[in-house]
Amino acid sequence: MTKEVYGTHPAVPLSAAVRAGDFIFLSGQIPFGPDGDLVRGDIETQTRQVLDNIAAALALANASLADVIKTTIWLTDPADFGRFNAVYGAYFPERPPARSCVASQLMVDARVEIEAVAYKPLP
Repeated sequence: MTKEVYGTHPAVPLSAAVRAGDFIFLSGQIPFGPDGDLVRGDIETQTRQVLDNIAAALALANASLADVIKTTIWLTDPADFGRFNAVYGAYFPERPPARSCVASQLMVDARVEIEAVAYKPLP
């Protein structure tokens, strides 16, 4: 099995996505905007940015949100769960992935972080 990496960054030792066979593993995504700055705002704004970042990382590996089979979510405030869940559900309206969600402090000043695993068979 070969390993392909996508979206490496020279300042940090990680890849946005790694394909191993038919599986694509995404690093935890936080609400960084296209300009590289942290997007401030409420949980809905940050969740949309994180899910857009996940979609962009998946696209690098020729996959999409429809290919996601598992997510792990960290919220800094459990009270945000309902509002987070409403946005999350809009991105996965049918056949949502399995998921775990915990409340935890994050390494940056964000409200949400999501990592994902996708299954997209190679042609």
